[in-house]
Amino acid sequence: MRIFVLSGQSNMAGRGGVHHRRWDGVVPPECAPCPSVLRLTAALDWVEAREPLHADIDTAKTCGVGPGMAFARAVLPRLDPPGSGVGLVPCAVGGTAIREWARGERLYDQMVRRARAAAECGEIEAVLWYQGESDAESDAATAAYAGNLETLIANVREDLGMPQLPFIQVALASGNKKNIEKVRKAQLGINLPNVVTVDAFGLSLNEDHLHLTTESQVKLGEMLAQVYMSNFLPATC
Repeated sequence: MRIFVLSGQSNMAGRGGVHHRRWDGVVPPECAPCPSVLRLTAALDWVEAREPLHADIDTAKTCGVGPGMAFARAVLPRLDPPGSGVGLVPCAVGGTAIREWARGERLYDQMVRRARAAAECGEIEAVLWYQGESDAESDAATAAYAGNLETLIANVREDLGMPQLPFIQVALASGNKKNIEKVRKAQLGINLPNVVTVDAFGLSLNEDHLHLTTESQVKLGEMLAQVYMSNFLPATC
């Protein structure tokens, strides 16, 4: 099984279709359940993945559609050998700043613990990371963002014993936080081996001007899949 860690804050956890703290229950065909796509539950059990993927992880908020299922469905046909399954490891929690993902903090330790548990059943292929809106609220957090992100990547690789682990991050979409552009600049400026950035700028947002719509989450998942396949899967004839 090919394993992908989904981490960050609310737009990775998924708020597609969430309005006034209620999810509309709409699941696009690109995010429909598939027997070959599994999800690691909060109790560390593998089950068939269904939206919302983060419902038992990001429990303080209402979860909806995120990019994970669209990503998994897009990469599934390209995996070798044919029939290889995808295992998704939800770890994202809404409203969290990157300092809460520092080594030794609860969210970081939980992510590493879940990734290690998942690795008993397959190979970790990549971390998908979408976070930064909370750090755009503070000048100090914004200034420290690039360094904190680079440290996070190094720590995850060290603690999982995978020094070349692919890390696919999402540069923030537009939004109403004061330092969005500065955080985006920090994200787009990261230059580390096996770190690739997908730019969410211009994707449609919900009425809260912060969270991606369901349609945007599907598009983002497919963008993440394309970047993963282009950069980390062998070319096919």
